[in-house]
Amino acid sequence: MISGEYRYAMDDKGRLMVPASIRKSIAGNLVVVTRGIDRCLWLFPPEEWKEVSTKLVGSSSLFLSRDRMIQRRFLAPAQEIEIDRSGRIAISPTLRDYAGLHKDCIVLGINSYVELWDEKTYRTYETETDDQYKEAAEEIGGSMTL
Repeated sequence: MISGEYRYAMDDKGRLMVPASIRKSIAGNLVVVTRGIDRCLWLFPPEEWKEVSTKLVGSSSLFLSRDRMIQRRFLAPAQEIEIDRSGRIAISPTLRDYAGLHKDCIVLGINSYVELWDEKTYRTYETETDDQYKEAAEEIGGSMTL
């Protein structure tokens, strides 16, 4: 399971540290990075990416504009990236631009994938969705027993 919230600085070459605890959850030294929703990037271990992308393609049609849009925005920009010996990934300029990644970044481990955020964008997102988060927690909490 991938979890945790981390703050790292991206260097001038677009390299970002993948936390050691997250690297331990990934078999090998490759990850797949693509556009996420909410102006962040999603990072998948290769086996998880294969499962997600296969399900997406299997449930969509090339003849439906909505399905093509999802494939273009999610599948097409996906890039396989190697984790270097220092534990960093080099994120392409196109993906950095999409997510507005500059210097200070937030890395979030979310069970089977990772989100990469610009720190200011993420903090703004947290503030703007605080009320929705509380409502969702109440709703989920009401149907969940621990």
